[in-house]
Amino acid sequence: MTTRRRLLCFFAAAPAAVLTLAPPAARGQPQRLRVTVAAGHPPVFLWVKLLDEFFIPEVDRRLKEAGLSLAIEWNRAYGGTLAKLGSELDTMRDGISDAGFVSTVFEAAKMPLQNVSYVCPFGVEDVFLLASIVERLQDSIRGMGEAWTRHGLVYLGGAALDTYHVWSKKPIRGLADLKGLKLSAPGPSANWIKETGAVAVAGTLTTYYNDIQTGVSDGALTFATGAAAAKLQEVAPYICKVGFGAMFGGAIAIGRRTLDKMPEAARAVVLAVGRDWTRAYAEAQSALAERRMAEMLAAGAQVIELDPAERRRWAETIPNVAKGWAKDLDGKGLPGTAVLEAYMRAQREAGVPILRDWSAA
Repeated sequence: MTTRRRLLCFFAAAPAAVLTLAPPAARGQPQRLRVTVAAGHPPVFLWVKLLDEFFIPEVDRRLKEAGLSLAIEWNRAYGGTLAKLGSELDTMRDGISDAGFVSTVFEAAKMPLQNVSYVCPFGVEDVFLLASIVERLQDSIRGMGEAWTRHGLVYLGGAALDTYHVWSKKPIRGLADLKGLKLSAPGPSANWIKETGAVAVAGTLTTYYNDIQTGVSDGALTFATGAAAAKLQEVAPYICKVGFGAMFGGAIAIGRRTLDKMPEAARAVVLAVGRDWTRAYAEAQSALAERRMAEMLAAGAQVIELDPAERRRWAETIPNVAKGWAKDLDGKGLPGTAVLEAYMRAQREAGVPILRDWSAA
């Protein structure tokens, strides 16, 4: 072979050598992925706290344990610093954030079916059971699960809020005491006081304290862990234990584009941790609800146990908005009636005492 021919062969082979021989410093380096996690609430609220203290470190731990070549750089944006309450879904869909907590209770227009528990009060109080029921409905009823995929999101794990009661400035012992009261209520929970004589005032956990303190409202419909975090007992020391039931408040989710950037094994880790987050959250929420209620009582709050007969009267007084809700969604091409009937059936099958069947006429 001539010298010229040998040189041509060398330079022809050189590119292949460059492609297959990475510099020693680059070998074994993990793929790095920056993930921005957003939430409208601050981490004082448990669903954000456990997103930060369970989900993120658990994903990191399992990725490392599995020897996967992926390192996630988490950028935390909580407390509305990037996504305000009710805009978490849009922020994630538009790629401004990559993952986070979506407060479905404030997304009634985009995710109405996820709010089925809010139109069916006086039901299940077990937070894990409720989250499990909603998850099964999302898996089995096509139009419900599509609420996530339609916006380019992947559902990871759901959060149910401990049973709702009423915090107020003055004691409430029955329906007669509701007349003329202004009660802060989030979204669909305003229906729980329709035709009772009380008036619903729009608000969120971040506004209740100031609203009650300044007279915008006389109290709030909320749950123990949220009320304690917002220190409502300071301005509304009377707790009427109505027992509206646990409510599905939202879920952690991740953008499909972000998830697809990960190796298949890493995606499986993220999905598995999401499922485990649901149980971890439910266990922590249940324990925290008992603890927070005790702390509020120790701080001077007074509990009023609503008489069972008065509770039933309350359930029978308010209109059956669930039927209208379902019919309206049916008209929009969504499986409203199917979800409502499946939700009530799932509670009965689980042995939940049904005070009123909202799927009945």
